[in-house]
Order: sequence, then C-alpha cells, then structure tokens
Amino acid sequence: MPTTSKLETFGPVIATGPMEQLRLDPLIRNQAQRVHSALRIAILDGLLPSGTALPSSRALSRQIGIGRNTIVAAYELLVSDGLAEARHGSGTFVAPVPPLQANINVTPVIEPRSPAGPKKPFALGQPRVEPALLNRLAAASRRRISDADPFDLGYGDPRGSLHLRRQIAAALAIDRGLRCDPDCIVIVSGTQHGLRLCMDALVEPGDRVWMEEPGYAAARTTLLASGAVPVPINVDEEGLDIRAGRQRAPDAKAAYVTPSHQFPSGVRMSMSRRVELLDWAENASAWVLEDDYDSEFRYTGRPLTALAGLSSTRVIYLGTFAKTLFPALRIGYVVVPPDVLGRVLAARAAIDRFPPAFMQDALADLMSNGTVSAHLRRMRKQYRHSRDRIARILIEEAAGVLTPIVPEQGLHMIVRLASNLASDVGRKIRAEAGVEALLLSETQTVTTGIEAFVLGFSGFAPEVLSEAASSLARAARKLVE
Repeated sequence: MPTTSKLETFGPVIATGPMEQLRLDPLIRNQAQRVHSALRIAILDGLLPSGTALPSSRALSRQIGIGRNTIVAAYELLVSDGLAEARHGSGTFVAPVPPLQANINVTPVIEPRSPAGPKKPFALGQPRVEPALLNRLAAASRRRISDADPFDLGYGDPRGSLHLRRQIAAALAIDRGLRCDPDCIVIVSGTQHGLRLCMDALVEPGDRVWMEEPGYAAARTTLLASGAVPVPINVDEEGLDIRAGRQRAPDAKAAYVTPSHQFPSGVRMSMSRRVELLDWAENASAWVLEDDYDSEFRYTGRPLTALAGLSSTRVIYLGTFAKTLFPALRIGYVVVPPDVLGRVLAARAAIDRFPPAFMQDALADLMSNGTVSAHLRRMRKQYRHSRDRIARILIEEAAGVLTPIVPEQGLHMIVRLASNLASDVGRKIRAEAGVEALLLSETQTVTTGIEAFVLGFSGFAPEVLSEAASSLARAARKLVE
C-alpha cells in the first residue's frame, strides 16, 4: 500500500490548539508559501491575535510533516510582511496588527433591469453576433498586437485611434450626413461614458437638462450621477415638445434626445421640431446631446440625416458599436464641436486619460476592408425578418389585446396593450409568458396610464422569437379573457 504523509493524515489542518483552524491551500504549489498564506490569513482575520507565540519551526515541522527549513522560510515571509516578529532567544510572535474587517453584510449593487446570466427573448440591446465576424475581429486584433511598435504600446492619443476616427468620420459623412473632422471625434467605452464626459465638461452640478419622457433610463441615471437635474419633457408624435421644454425649464443648459428613433416610442423627430430645438440651443447657449444609438438599422430607405448634420456648433453626437457589433466590444464615440474639445479631453484625463488601442485599430481594419458594412447588410435583413415575423404572430394570435407598431428603424418595437386593461396586467402577462420585455411604464417618471411592451427583436434566432411571441400572445389572452 502507498504510504500516507503526515500532511495527508492531518488533511489541510496545520496545527492543533490555537492554530487548529488554519488551513493549507492546495492550489499553492510552493510549500513555504502555502504555510505562509495560511498563517497570514489567520493573523489578518484575528484568529491569531497580536502577541501570540507561534510554534517553533521544529515543533510545527513535526506536526504537519513538512521540512523544518520550509517552516523557517514561511516564518521569514511573515516577518518580512510585518505580520510577525522574531525575538532573539524567545521565538516568533504575531506582530501588533489590527484584524482585517470583512464586509460580510455588504450586498453588491446591481441594476434591477440588468440581471446577470443569459437574457430571455425580447431583451433589449442584444444584437446577434456571427462567429465569422468574431473570427475576423480576433485575427485583426492579433495582427495589431503582434505588429505593435513602441508608440502603439504607449499612452497614445487621448481621443483614441486615428485610424478608427477616420473610418467613423467617413461613415458618418456617407450614412448620416454629418461631416466632421476626425480630430473632433473622441473614442469612448460606450454612450454612457461619452455622455458623462460631456456632462462633466460642459454642465455644472445643479444645472437642469431636458430629458425625453418617456425616455432612456440609463441616460437619466448618468445625468443624475453627474449632478445635473433631469427635467422630463413630453414626447409626442413629432418628438420632443420644445414648447413644453421652454415652459418647464427655460434655463436648461442641455437637452438629451434620440431624434432619429426616439427611445422607447420609436417616434422620429419632425424637421420643424429639429429646427426649433436647434434655435433654442443657439439662443440659450445650451447643448443638444444627440444619442444616435441604432441608426444603422433602417429598413425603409436611407438612414436619416443626423441632427448634428444640421448644426455642428451646439450639437454633440453620441454613437456606439454596441448595436452594430456587440456591447462587450465597449467602443463608442463622441463628435464634439472644436471649441469645446479641450474641455472634454480634460474631463477624460480626470477619469481614464486614454482608451485601449488595439481593438480600436482592429475594428477600423474591419471597417476599411468592408467586413463591418457587409455584416450590417446581413443583420439588417435578419432583423427585418424577425420584426415582421413577431408582428404577424401578435396580430394573428392576440388581436384586440396586443397591437404591434412596426418600426421603420431600430432593434425594438412597441406593442400596445388594450386601453381598458388594469394597470398591472402588463407585468402579469410578462411573468406568465416568461420573457424579458420592458414595459413602457418602466421608462416613465410619471405614469400616464398608457401601457405597452418594448420588445427587442435582434438578439435571438427567429424561431426563438416566434415561440416567445406566441407565448406572449397566449399569456395576454389568458389574463385578459
């Protein structure tokens, strides 16, 4: 039979008496470091109080079957940490170290609408990702890293990759009618990051900001975190009500808008409202923060001209690749008027100084060789198919209860509930159907009594969305009939 060492006999326990709860970590290969780690944890946790005499190296060596030199090395590590004191002629003692206070009752704060784990059908912000695209992006990033020169490995330009900024500028000029200097584009980690930089740079704490109602809750959270005061301004069939904004907050310093595809209603801001908004901003010396979050996915005709394409002096344009490619890419961008670029970069320097470069250049490579545009064409076709399929199922299977509003653009649709239903029926239908659908009331600061589902149709296979649509229809009929 194989022999059993004393260490295996005792299991992970390294001593008895006051040290009986000490445990050796089997994942630490070096024995001296293993003993040192167990003693360090015991000292910091208060298991071994200050002044406690540690066993002699000879005694501990006999107890656990580890060589005495190993124990001596572990004690020396404790002494070098300042956790133990070697007293000549007396032995080794725990040094005066306050015990580490563990925050055992602290619960991490998690966004209530952003649970960890897999998403369910109709979740928003979940584009489909092709394996071929990931493979090409991985290959491009490997090339960029392997070919990096000393400049590439440094801090770089605080605005981000010039290669990517040039590609973005070219795409905006063609698709959105926005002509801008690549030098005025700032690469950020996403829309919320860009919005926060602009708020820190251009708006003082306590300043009021027009916020679409209903609107994008994450943007409202960012405004609040920056110290601004969001003022909800009603959105009607023409978009943000500028007259109401003038009445409610005439002193506002900025307005956050989603003019091409208002979130969540899907309304497109009319040209008369756009002109009115730009006139207000110019006369009030205020900023218009244009979030153009899904303009690449327009299913009828060409993408709309951006608001920033009409005026470049008071409009800050926010774009992202989270919907174009995938959120974990963490790449967005801000187009900033030249005269405030320095202020925005100063705000960035106080937070992160510069963005990571390799993935930016890899993305720019895929934009320049046509990979991204080809991907968008394929996704546009797939998303349109999913949109039409969901709408057809809901019309056929939930007529009179659910009414889909088929959007011309974007990755979500509004599905209205019958007006005569109880206020909580939307939540009940959602729970019964087992889907992850945002409710219109959850995007409002003041409930209007009008309820609807906001269904994302981009993140799942068509057959999964079809089954989810049928489940939603069945749940609606069951709870309403």
